[in-house]
Amino acid sequence: MLIINADVRTMAGRDFPQGFVELRGEKIGAVGPMEACPPLEGQEVLDAQGGVAMPGFVDAHSHIGMWEDGLGFEGDDGNEDTDPCTPHLRGLDGVNPMDRAFAEARAAGVCTVVTGPGSANPVAGQMCALKTLGRRVDDMVVREPLAIKLAMGENPKTSYHEKQQGPATRMAIAAVVREQLAKARRYQEQLDRAAQDEELEEPEFDAKCEALLPLLRGEIPAHIHAHRADDLFTGLRIAREFGFRPVVIHGTEGYLVADLLAQEQVPVVVGPLIGARTKPELARSDIRAAGILAAAGVPVAICTDHPEVPENYLLLSAQMAAQAGMDRQAALEAITIQAARICGLQDRVGSLEPGKDGDLVLFAQDPLDSREPPKTVFLLGQRVV
Repeated sequence: MLIINADVRTMAGRDFPQGFVELRGEKIGAVGPMEACPPLEGQEVLDAQGGVAMPGFVDAHSHIGMWEDGLGFEGDDGNEDTDPCTPHLRGLDGVNPMDRAFAEARAAGVCTVVTGPGSANPVAGQMCALKTLGRRVDDMVVREPLAIKLAMGENPKTSYHEKQQGPATRMAIAAVVREQLAKARRYQEQLDRAAQDEELEEPEFDAKCEALLPLLRGEIPAHIHAHRADDLFTGLRIAREFGFRPVVIHGTEGYLVADLLAQEQVPVVVGPLIGARTKPELARSDIRAAGILAAAGVPVAICTDHPEVPENYLLLSAQMAAQAGMDRQAALEAITIQAARICGLQDRVGSLEPGKDGDLVLFAQDPLDSREPPKTVFLLGQRVV
């Protein structure tokens, strides 16, 4: 498949105002100016007629498939709020790929989503990255586990206070996280000693500790739910103590400490940007936040937090950030290559480069200036719109 005569925005440092994109199977085969376009004979050709071609959008944080559309409790599988410490829960096991939100996401150009547990538990479980096309979740996986979800502040505090059990304070939330991480670190040390000395037995299998080992080994980051600035820094403090990589999710008050975050180069996944200030932690939310953070040098992605904001409004969220002052290129990168980098997916998605997944979105005009949906969407080289 050849897409020709397109305004190609690669998100890879070089654009082609009159360019082409070649799809070979599930991958991008070539990208460049029209004068370098391969021969059209024998190819299936789509003439973009000057439309804007971009990489498929990447939502760096959502709960798509975990809270299913219109089903109430039967479709609510995001929070196992019976135990504040559940690192062994796999978001993959809670996703229903038949949820119609996946089809709506595809139609809006969202090709890759990060989804997983909610934020009722201080140690919530494992996030995963999925394509938005498929009937069996196993066939949709891009990376799993992608991150361990931790949660600070109001959500776990409220969840367990209502049950009249701990943790009911911010101190206790941090203590729950530290205790489980310390157990996992000791578990790893026992495994290492047993591997070096045949006379020593391995520790008894512990599913919670096992789940945290990739985090402590540096293989995956922690996605830390935090709205308030103090909660954000509690998460970063714990990350430093245990030596793992943090990514701040939401970071509602992050713009108030943008200079401090920039010094540490801690990524922030900002959102949801659409909605009312419905709880105390959102009191200082500001539509300018993503732009302020990005301007300060903080790596920023924009997310929907679906179902808080429907998945198909990811582009709308970036449009609103740009209208509120965020650099236009940074706004588009926040739902493409920067989102991919923050989630460790840049080897597959986020830009139009040879060898990457054949995810491409075609608009009639600049996507930041129009409310029109994409004309065409390709996902893994397959035309889905």
